[in-house]
Amino acid sequence: MTTLSSSPATRTTAIPLGQRLVAATSAILLGACLVYFAGFSHIDAVHNAAHDTRHSAAFPCH
Repeated sequence: MTTLSSSPATRTTAIPLGQRLVAATSAILLGACLVYFAGFSHIDAVHNAAHDTRHSAAFPCH
């Protein structure tokens, strides 16, 4: 006869709200900085790479 037991790997831990807010805010700020940098960059290679990526993802930009 086999007995099934709960594995420790299946346990989940709750992440405190403060840590989730810090992570979300950091991700938003990082994303905004990257978009601003790529969108308004005077370096043509950076701007064109972001522009081509938008088109390859079928996201209209103009």
